[in-house]
Amino acid sequence: MHLVTFRLNGDERALAVEPRRTLLHALRVDLNLTGTKKVCDMGDCGACTVLLDGRAVYACLTLAVDCEGREVTTIEGLAHGSELDPVQRAFVEADAYQCGFCTPGQIMSVTALLAEQREPSEEEIRRAVSGNLCRCGAYQNIVKAGQRAAELYAATSNSPDDEARVNGKQPAGIGTGGRR
Repeated sequence: MHLVTFRLNGDERALAVEPRRTLLHALRVDLNLTGTKKVCDMGDCGACTVLLDGRAVYACLTLAVDCEGREVTTIEGLAHGSELDPVQRAFVEADAYQCGFCTPGQIMSVTALLAEQREPSEEEIRRAVSGNLCRCGAYQNIVKAGQRAAELYAATSNSPDDEARVNGKQPAGIGTGGRR
């Protein structure tokens, strides 16, 4: 077993894991955070997308031991109490889900994009979620949700970068292509 210490959704965590344990397994089984979905377990579907130091990554392809000293954000870490994050609200407003199973990964990918690009084009939104499969085919509404989330951030001046600065962190400077 290896002791891994990292920040999870803003809180310091320590977890004893086997070196081969994935972040996905650690989140779902060891920490009971089931918002991050296990689907393909091979990095093909994006349902397990989380933010690692602000960058969208597949939790099924990330070893938990590689999170030592790093910041992990899951879908559970976006809301502020009972108030949804603007990206989460945008997905609800745009009806960007059907079964909802891929939605957490889609939301995390859009969150990563908006931290990098405050006014993304439709093409940039499509590229950001291109690693997330939606078996229900809600892609048009997912893109609309990305556009709406950008509007919500602009209206509140509460972008992911602004939130990071408020919490004393540096902006993530993330990219949307880092998962592949």
